[in-house]
Amino acid sequence: MGDITRFGISIDSDLLDSFDRLITRKGYQNRSEAIRDLIRATIVEDKTAAGHEEMVGTITMVYNHHVRDLADKLTEHQHHHHHQIVSALHVHLDAHNCLEVLVLRGSSAEINQIADELLGVKGVKHGKLFLTSATPEHH
Repeated sequence: MGDITRFGISIDSDLLDSFDRLITRKGYQNRSEAIRDLIRATIVEDKTAAGHEEMVGTITMVYNHHVRDLADKLTEHQHHHHHQIVSALHVHLDAHNCLEVLVLRGSSAEINQIADELLGVKGVKHGKLFLTSATPEHH
């Protein structure tokens, strides 16, 4: 971690009041912690948009396993991308529905492509990709 630097900012009082309510609701101890997290999140977003930075991510999917050949199609996609898929968790939610969580590592472009492929398979009811930096900024 680098040296700590103090700096000041000018901000509209209404915006600051809203920010203070937000950081209180989220449990931050002070504005500095909240601002550091905002800066880190912005840096991760920028790395994600760049497309070539190494990222880690999760793809969460809910699907009906009774849909014809769906499980086989999802497994085939996963095998095709075995270099990026680090781990998989499969949960039987009820007699019809499954939850699958995949952990991936690769460029944001690669991970987004894999997510699009998997979430676009007919029978996937809902899914979401979450990406973050594989090399997080200092805390």
